[in-house]
Amino acid sequence: MSTEGGSPTIFDKILSGEVPSKKVYEDDLVYAFRDIQPVAPVHVLLIPKHKGDLTRLSKATEKDKDLLGHMMVTVPKVAAACGLDDYRLVINDGASACQSVWHLHMHIIGGRPMKWPPG
Repeated sequence: MSTEGGSPTIFDKILSGEVPSKKVYEDDLVYAFRDIQPVAPVHVLLIPKHKGDLTRLSKATEKDKDLLGHMMVTVPKVAAACGLDDYRLVINDGASACQSVWHLHMHIIGGRPMKWPPG
């Protein structure tokens, strides 16, 4: 994967069509697709189509509020499209939190009982 802030990421390549993906949902701002290494029966990634400087959540600024809000209200739509009533939403923020792609993304995970603590 690319380094933080480096481009293009695998997600950039998915958005450009260079790398195939299994689309679950798409609108003008976001794209959701199946994770190629799922940790549960349903594991979908939700990404902004235009990341700008938003490589990780801790880089968010006031200008990102609308996009972040849109992503949050889109999560239930994606979950419903996958047949999920219950799910876990995860954002890994930084390398020590297991973020490996420097393009903000949300993991929507479900289809089995989720235990706590995760890991």
